[in-house]
Amino acid sequence: MKTWDVIIIGGGIIGLSLALALKKRSASVLVVERGEPGREASHAAGGMLVDCQLETPPAFEALATASAQLYPEFAHELEVESGMKVDLRDNGTILFLSDDHKNQPRLKAAAVDPVFLRDREPALDTTEEVCYLEERSIDPRALTAAALKTAKIRAVDFSSGDPVTSIATAGGQVTGVTTGKTSFAALRVVNCAGAWSGQIAPHTIPTRPVKGQMLCLVMPRRDLLKHVIRSPEVYLIPRSDGRLLVGATVEEAGFDKRTDPATIQGLHQAALKLVPKLRDARILEDWAGLRPGTPDRLPILGATETRGYYVATGHFRDGILLAPITAEIMSKVVADADPQCDLTPFSPSRFSPY
Repeated sequence: MKTWDVIIIGGGIIGLSLALALKKRSASVLVVERGEPGREASHAAGGMLVDCQLETPPAFEALATASAQLYPEFAHELEVESGMKVDLRDNGTILFLSDDHKNQPRLKAAAVDPVFLRDREPALDTTEEVCYLEERSIDPRALTAAALKTAKIRAVDFSSGDPVTSIATAGGQVTGVTTGKTSFAALRVVNCAGAWSGQIAPHTIPTRPVKGQMLCLVMPRRDLLKHVIRSPEVYLIPRSDGRLLVGATVEEAGFDKRTDPATIQGLHQAALKLVPKLRDARILEDWAGLRPGTPDRLPILGATETRGYYVATGHFRDGILLAPITAEIMSKVVADADPQCDLTPFSPSRFSPY
């Protein structure tokens, strides 16, 4: 029976990024994905690389900033190796300030002069107070496709369509994973299964699916919007090819991935209110994804009480953003190296039982 150095459960951007980082350490890696790699939360995400104190829990502000800083190199490496574009954009974000945001000492952003706004985003129809954030955005589908192709180039192995049901152990040590149809052997396993992480025995990882509905428009002009626009009601994420993502809801709906026409229409109307010229935009598609939520809104990163069993999940709305730093940190943890950061706030041990 073949044995790998590390088995990763989950083929989203977190699992794929970790697989790439482990291959750099010369580990043999198998990714076991319940469906098709990259087709769950990563495929459904918007791709805002949010590095804003108002919207990031204080406990992982440092991780968010570090990961955002890693993105240019991370994206470039994937583009060069895969030969695919990931559409990393650095035009920044226009953030609408809610009443709670105003006079917030933690906000580090530049207020936008009305003349600047008219010059930079003439299609945006607002008189409300906004600020400018130096943030990037990326196309998660393109990013995940590039990561998947790069992983295959680097000889990462894959098993798809047969979900892991349990972690195999002997004497308190991981020996591999069991799926619905077979088993695979490894002395180290990392649970990156996102919203499904808690369904894998023996530990009950406290993740849950948090539904998000979105739609995609084809703008009447590619340059109609340059910045990401984020308001309390809706966010708009332009792509370089003229698409515009409109999102997103936050719903406790279990594993239900159906879209609701009234909800999609509500998002569409909110977008039209901000940018009336989008009335000429064509609706390309709508969808729903399942983010992995946790009880305290923080990721779960680190080793469990079972030797060789690790967790890297629960990234909620920040999985795309946190992929590079998660891969960097967890590849060190799995290799018994110093992660060079304090993982205590994210430890699986903060939940009892797991």
